[in-house]
Amino acid sequence: MTQAAAQITAVMAGFIPAIDVLFGGKEDVDTRNKSGHDGPGTARASYSALRSALISLPAAVISFLVSAVPAYADLKLCNRMSYVVEVAIGIDDKAATATRGWFRIDPAACRVVAQGTLTADRILLNARALGVYGSSPIPQSGGDTLCIAPDNFVIAAARQCRSGQSPAPFTQINPTRTDDGNLVAYLAEDSEYDDEQARLAGIQRLLVVAGYDAAPIDGVDGPKTQAALAAFLRNRGLTPDIVQAPNFFATMIEAVQSPSSTGLTWCNDTPHKVMAAVGTDDGKAVVSRGWYRIDPGKCLHPDVTGQPKQIFSFAEAVDAENRALKFKDRPLNWGGTTQLCTRETKFETNEQGDCGTRGFVATGFAAVDMSSGGKTLRFAVP
Repeated sequence: MTQAAAQITAVMAGFIPAIDVLFGGKEDVDTRNKSGHDGPGTARASYSALRSALISLPAAVISFLVSAVPAYADLKLCNRMSYVVEVAIGIDDKAATATRGWFRIDPAACRVVAQGTLTADRILLNARALGVYGSSPIPQSGGDTLCIAPDNFVIAAARQCRSGQSPAPFTQINPTRTDDGNLVAYLAEDSEYDDEQARLAGIQRLLVVAGYDAAPIDGVDGPKTQAALAAFLRNRGLTPDIVQAPNFFATMIEAVQSPSSTGLTWCNDTPHKVMAAVGTDDGKAVVSRGWYRIDPGKCLHPDVTGQPKQIFSFAEAVDAENRALKFKDRPLNWGGTTQLCTRETKFETNEQGDCGTRGFVATGFAAVDMSSGGKTLRFAVP
């Protein structure tokens, strides 16, 4: 093993689990692809000196601020997005490239992803939102293609993927050195939330996913958000003090991934990943939208807004590379006879005719009976 390769191996071994959560500007380290307006809230605080280190996320592209500071200390990633994210990091040196993931980071939280002296040529990052949000809002783009795995992984030679691994785009980051001598990089959105706003926006987004009217997702507190949050806590048998608990996002995600008495719920009872699409008919147009990732043993509520006259559903089991699976030589999917347009990548369309000429595929959706106010569709292997 070369000296550089040995150093990367040592660095990868130095990745540690994180410890606590960052709220409201108080720094700790967190343990842990396929929606009216609130009244005025508190004024948005100005960014601190770390604003210059903020990574901006344009509507279509995630980018990272470039800094000339070399990496020689602990590396910490901080999440100022309204999504719970999972990140994989790559350590690139002259002789070897290693990757490790996944590190989960809640909104307004930070996490150490590399500990100790880090003398790599480049640091690379891949980020994804949890499947509970449906189609990932974070574009998977980047100049380097490195290997990842679906679950927690460490890959020492990450440029040649083996069985169970898949290639993914990574983006180079250049973190900023903080006063304590460590390095930090930020994930952020167009809204440029501070920590407090990112946390509130993250709560608003999960409330919307769970079927509560907390839109718009803007990180601004007000009567609408408070009413939605109170209803969520009441319906789930939770006390108000849990909102400030370090594990509140985990509590919300667990609730969102369980069946609900209102709205449409998909539950995946298979051992496979399931990708689903939804169609809504409001009497004027039929809109189809996908894809929503539902992990094995989990449930998900698609973000159906308003009160559509009819809802349609299609889902299919896929492998790690999102290829459709078969069971006894037949596609393992759950649909019906209503033909709506879909395509392999993320989509939303309100035109359901001539699917093929527009780059779509006509797919059979099942009509969902919502007369009782709520419906849970369970996907199981026959």
